[in-house]
Amino acid sequence: MTIDTHAHLNFNAYKDDADEVIRRSLDNNVWMINVGSTYETSKRAVRIAEKYDAGVYAAIGLHPIHLAEGIFKAKLDTEEISFQAKEEEFDYSKYKDLAQSKKVVAVGEIGFDYYYRPKTRLKLEEFKKKQRETFLKQLDLAKELNLPVIFHCRMANEELIEILKQCHGEIKGVIHCFFGSWQQAEKYLEMGFYLGFNGIIFKLNLDETIEKAPLGRILIETDCPYLTPPPITGRNEPIYARYVVERIAKIKKLNLDKVAEITTENAKKVFNI
Repeated sequence: MTIDTHAHLNFNAYKDDADEVIRRSLDNNVWMINVGSTYETSKRAVRIAEKYDAGVYAAIGLHPIHLAEGIFKAKLDTEEISFQAKEEEFDYSKYKDLAQSKKVVAVGEIGFDYYYRPKTRLKLEEFKKKQRETFLKQLDLAKELNLPVIFHCRMANEELIEILKQCHGEIKGVIHCFFGSWQQAEKYLEMGFYLGFNGIIFKLNLDETIEKAPLGRILIETDCPYLTPPPITGRNEPIYARYVVERIAKIKKLNLDKVAEITTENAKKVFNI
């Protein structure tokens, strides 16, 4: 069994066949957590999860890139949403209401994304300030609900690490799609967080981190529809998580079934499923 701890079957890329993809995954003994990026995709993740008795769960949260409108124009990702009318302001009460579903197992994905950024200093400061304020509000929600957090962090690991040091012991969760340095990974691990690995490990050399990180602190992801692992091409799916498991087993020189078993137990522990 494998648990894909970061899927996006709630995204536009699966608008015509999400149920078919889910059924194919469950038939192959792959469970999944569909992760929100806006209120609408979070709501869709909950709605999808509630259709299934077991094996399909949801996370709710506002991704930092959706705070960019008005500061600078972020490129529309049609795999995620059909259109983006305006930026989203985080509404604590609306997300809290969504979390009343028993299928909600985490707050996420939330955090920092400095990949796309304004070019002027003032706009950049405004951009970072808005991300930080929204992130802290969502951390408060996770604390109130006693839910783990799925952290998105791109080009901002040092900032995230400093904030998490301040709430050490209050929050648990996973650093989604980790691709920082081993030194940064050590800091997250020391604070009790897990590292999520997906198809990025076929694109970037993360062998040192994977080799050194305890298997008991690793989670498996796909981030589908993105980061499709070779030899597959095209849209990613939860069933392709097995290629990530295989790659980790090879790097750590461990039995494939052992890696699948332990990372599955890790996911059950973190997300209480």
